[in-house]
Amino acid sequence: MDLNKLSLKELKDLQSKVAKAIASYEERQKKEALAKLEEKAREMGFSLAELTGAAPKKKRSVSAPKYANPANPSDTWTGRGRKPKWMVEAMAAGRSPEEFLI
Repeated sequence: MDLNKLSLKELKDLQSKVAKAIASYEERQKKEALAKLEEKAREMGFSLAELTGAAPKKKRSVSAPKYANPANPSDTWTGRGRKPKWMVEAMAAGRSPEEFLI
């Protein structure tokens, strides 16, 4: 392939394809290495997570709504994270969170 005869668009397309091929190759190599390491750990009676100290990711449970906006009951808040604007405004006006319990 004579790169000097290619147009700029063709060169950029080729560059993009090469970058994708490299990323794909590296990903396959990582997966293969990980599979070999997991197999070796299993042979020795361990999991790879135990040996590396990596705990399996926990799935977060979805919390049920605890508070509802009286102006729009479909606008709810679980009580976790940042307070919604409607709750902040109501509390600034002197209302208590207990008033909004579902």
